[in-house]
Amino acid sequence: MKPFIYDLTLEELQDWAKNNGEPAFRGGQIFDWLYVKRVNDFSEMTNLSKGLREKLAEQFSFVTLHEITKLESKDGTVKFLFGLHDDHAIETVIMRHNYGNSICVTTQVGCRIGCTFCASTLGGLKRNLTAGEITAQVVQAQKILDKTNERVSSIVIMGSGEPFENYEATMTFLRTMIHEKGLNIGQRHITVSTSGIVPNIYKFADEDTQINLAISIHAPNDALRSKLMPVNRRYPFNDVMDALRYYLAKTGRRISFEYALIGGVNDQAEHAEELADVLKDMLCHVNLIPVNHVPERKYVRTSRSDIFNFQRILADKGINVTIRREQGHDIAAACGQLRAKHMELG
Repeated sequence: MKPFIYDLTLEELQDWAKNNGEPAFRGGQIFDWLYVKRVNDFSEMTNLSKGLREKLAEQFSFVTLHEITKLESKDGTVKFLFGLHDDHAIETVIMRHNYGNSICVTTQVGCRIGCTFCASTLGGLKRNLTAGEITAQVVQAQKILDKTNERVSSIVIMGSGEPFENYEATMTFLRTMIHEKGLNIGQRHITVSTSGIVPNIYKFADEDTQINLAISIHAPNDALRSKLMPVNRRYPFNDVMDALRYYLAKTGRRISFEYALIGGVNDQAEHAEELADVLKDMLCHVNLIPVNHVPERKYVRTSRSDIFNFQRILADKGINVTIRREQGHDIAAACGQLRAKHMELG
C-alpha cells in the first residue's frame, strides 16, 4: 500500500521534491494542487513535468473515500458514510450554522474507549486513520461546498475515535489544515476533543497552538465517570483535572467540557452542584449534550425540565454553560450510529 499524498505536510513535500532532484518550490506547487485547486489525480497537476507527475503516481496514492451513504437533515446537516480502501467505513458530517460550515471528522475506525452511551465503541477499535485519511474528509467536504461557492469555516475533531490515541496523525492533519498556503482554517476555528488521554493533554499543551481543546467529562467524580467511561480507570478523574490545570497555566486558553446528560444517571441537581464545585476555579465552558438514544444502549434522554435545571445550577454558581443545539437529529446524528447500522447490514 503506497502512502497517501495527503499524509505529507508542505515541508515534507518540499523535502520529497529535493530528494527527487527537484527544487523545493515544486513541493509548494503540489501542495497548492491538493488544497487550493483540489485536484483528484496527479495527471491534473499541469505545471509539473510529466516525469514528476509519473513519479508522484508511482510513490503515492490519493485517499479513496467512496460514498456509501449520504443522509441530509431538514436542518441542513449532511452525514456521510465513506468507504475506505480496506472495506472499513467512517463517518463525516457537514453542519451548517449561521456563522459558516463546520466539518466533524473521524480519526479512527471504531473506538476502544468504551463510553457506555456511545455508538462509536460498538465493535471496538479496528485501526487508526492516517493523517491523509483524516485530511481527505475535509477536502471531500470542501469539494462538495465548492459547488455552491461555500467553504469550510471550522473543524471539530469529534467524530468516531479518540484523537489523542492517534496523536501524531491528528497533529499532522491539524498542521495541514491551518497552513496559510492550504485550506487556511483559522486555529481558533478548530476544536479537538479528547476523553482524557492524560500524557497527550500535557503534550498538546506544549504544542503552542491556538487550537481549542474540549474534554468529554460526563460526570463530576471518579466513581461515576468510571462507570460511564472505562478510560477513567486508566486515567483517573483527578489526573485528568491536573493535566487540564497544566494546560490552562501553559496556554491561558479556555477549556470546553462536554457533558452528556443521561436520564437518571448523571443529570440530577447534586451532580450539577458537584460539577460546579470541581470547575469553579477553571477558565472553562460547559456544553450540555442531551444524550442521543442509541438502540444498542439502554440510556434515556434527560427530561427538558432536568436539562434546564442542570444548566441553571451551573450558571448560578458562575459556570459558563450552554445546551448544545441539536443538529441532524432525524438522520442518526450520534457518532457511530450510521457505521454501526452499516456493520449490522454488512
